[in-house]
Amino acid sequence: MWGKKLLLLLLIVFISTVVKSQQSQLYESYHQEGEFGAAIGLGHYFGDLNTRAAINRPKFSGGIYFLKQFNNYIGIRVSADYAFLGYSDIYSKNETQKRRNLSFNSNVWELSASGYFNFFRFIPGVEGYNYTPYVALGVGVFSFDPYAYLADEKYFLRPLGTEGQGSTLYPDRTQYNTMAVCFPLTVGFKYSLNDRFNIFGEIGYRFTNTDYLDDVSTTYAGPEAFPSLPNGQPSVAYLLQDRSYETGTPIGIKDRQRGNSQQKDAYVLLHFGVSLNISSYRCPTTK
Repeated sequence: MWGKKLLLLLLIVFISTVVKSQQSQLYESYHQEGEFGAAIGLGHYFGDLNTRAAINRPKFSGGIYFLKQFNNYIGIRVSADYAFLGYSDIYSKNETQKRRNLSFNSNVWELSASGYFNFFRFIPGVEGYNYTPYVALGVGVFSFDPYAYLADEKYFLRPLGTEGQGSTLYPDRTQYNTMAVCFPLTVGFKYSLNDRFNIFGEIGYRFTNTDYLDDVSTTYAGPEAFPSLPNGQPSVAYLLQDRSYETGTPIGIKDRQRGNSQQKDAYVLLHFGVSLNISSYRCPTTK
C-alpha cells in the first residue's frame, strides 16, 4: 500500500522535474527579436485653448511601429503616428476664453524613437509569461499646420500671421515652424494570444517644444497689424486673429494677452492594436 503511494509520489516528482527542465530549456532557447505593430485610437490636444487639460473632444489617431528587442525586457521602438487634433474656446468653462472664441484643427504626423522596457519577462504563448506592462520614453519630430473655418471656408492660420508675424509693428515676431520636437512618454500593457500575435493597449503623452500647435501663444497684435482690403473690407487675418466680435464687443486690444507663451502645447494618444512577434530559438548553453 505504502509502496504504491511512494512509487506514485516519485513518478509525480519525476514528471514535474522533466516538465520544469523542458520549460527551462525553452526559456533559455527562446529569444524575442521584436515586433511589428499597428493600432488605432484617439488623440487629444492640451494648450492655450484647453488650459485645464479637459478630455472632452477626442479625435481619431492611429499608428504603426517596429520594436527591436535586445532581450525579454529591453528594446528600442521606432514609431510612426498620425493624429487629428483640434479644439475650440466654446468648450471652455472659462467665460473669458468663451468670449475669445478661437478655434483650430490640425493634422499631426509624427516619427519617434523610444527606449522600451517590459516590467515582466515576456515569452509569447507561454502561460505565466504571456503578458506584461511596459513603458517607453523617447524623442520624435512631428509636423502640424493649424487651420480654422470662416464662413464655411477653410484657412490655414500660419500664413495669416494672426499674432502680427510679418507685420512692421512686430519685427521680432516671425512665422513659426510647422515642424517641432516631441518627447513621447508611453505606458501600456500587452498580452500574447499565441506565439505569433499579441494584443495591446497604451497611452502616450507628448511633451513638445512648440506653443503654436493651436496658433495661439503671445498677445493680440491689434487691428493696426491687419490692413483692410482695397475695397475697405477687413482682411481674413483680421477676422481670424480676434473672433470675439462674434460673441460681443471685440476684446483683441493690441498687446493684451491672447495666449500663454510660458507653457508649451502637448497632446496625448490612446491606442489599441495588434502586433506580430519576431522570434528565434537558440541552442541552450551547455552547463
